[in-house]
Amino acid sequence: MLVLVNKYLLRKGFNGIALWPFIILRKKEMKKDLRILNHERIHLQQQAELLVLFFYFWYLIEFLVRWVHYKNRYQAYRNISFEREAYTNEKDLNYLKKRSFYSFMKFI
Repeated sequence: MLVLVNKYLLRKGFNGIALWPFIILRKKEMKKDLRILNHERIHLQQQAELLVLFFYFWYLIEFLVRWVHYKNRYQAYRNISFEREAYTNEKDLNYLKKRSFYSFMKFI
């Protein structure tokens, strides 16, 4: 896992993003934030399971479907199965050790 800092690659309101094989954070201090790092590591695992490209395709399609459903971009984002898994488990620093393959499917 490679952690980079670049505030220009992130939309306003977002502190981090996982772009295989990198985690990109808005501020240098966030490298010490274990919750954010764990959240993004969960996304890296999801990306690996779906061979990266399928993850991004699925993510986009699910976002669009949920945007139509909720009529709100932020609600659509928060209800993507990948995000629901990551937000639910970001505080559990042992989650990735016990996580089952394709666990995001429980959040669809």
